[in-house]
Amino acid sequence: MTPTHILHLPDAAATLALGQHLGHILPPTVLLLSGDLGAGKTTLIQGLGQGLGIADPILSPTFTLINEYTDGRLPLYHLDLYRLDPAGVATLYPELYWDGVEVEPGIMAIEWAERLLDPPPAYLDIHLHTVEQSRQITLTWVGPVPLAWAAEFRPDTLV
Repeated sequence: MTPTHILHLPDAAATLALGQHLGHILPPTVLLLSGDLGAGKTTLIQGLGQGLGIADPILSPTFTLINEYTDGRLPLYHLDLYRLDPAGVATLYPELYWDGVEVEPGIMAIEWAERLLDPPPAYLDIHLHTVEQSRQITLTWVGPVPLAWAAEFRPDTLV
């Protein structure tokens, strides 16, 4: 059975806190983020960077497409596919990141992941949407679940 968690996050601070928690516990992983504009995708990744111990500010790579942060517990590769069509996404060769052959294995966070033609074989699917003045986030593993997740993910302590 695929583990799914649905969390209600009352504000941006709670979204940031969830990202920080993920940054503390995740092994090298692909995160596929989807949701409307303003749903909290970048805020979650900013928290992830903080949890990884990355000192640089995490900015949305809407125009640069890929930002790489290598000074944390694990590297963070942040992609934003908003401006690309699926064919354009393929030209970024995202599989080089999740295969870990040409880059150091880390956490690959992809915003607007629904534009990927071929997702990786294993990933954490993260869907955010706004509900009135708060956010709802659904976390679903696709493929094998890392042991660290099962042992250390404690959503009840976050909100």
